[in-house]
Amino acid sequence: MKCCDMRGFLSYLILWLLGKKSMSGAELSAELERRKGSKPSPGTIYPALKELREKGLISADGNKVYSLTKKGQGELKGACAFFCRMFYDAKEMFGCCPLKWKK
Repeated sequence: MKCCDMRGFLSYLILWLLGKKSMSGAELSAELERRKGSKPSPGTIYPALKELREKGLISADGNKVYSLTKKGQGELKGACAFFCRMFYDAKEMFGCCPLKWKK
């Protein structure tokens, strides 16, 4: 797949995953690998984490476990609304997906 590598979705996916639970960089990387089929390099994931921290959307504790901030929760909510508007026909759009949609 060369045309649609989904690079623009990395920050959104990080916020989405951290919205579910706090995670370390290694845990985020493993979950992204599970979803993408390839492991993101440290040179990809850690700059994204740094940028999200600098924007005040995530924070990290002393063990480098990342969590959403209040600002990050608001940003995630807005991003989810945006994606819902953009992909309102997701079931149809992703009909080729081998995963089954839950009802």
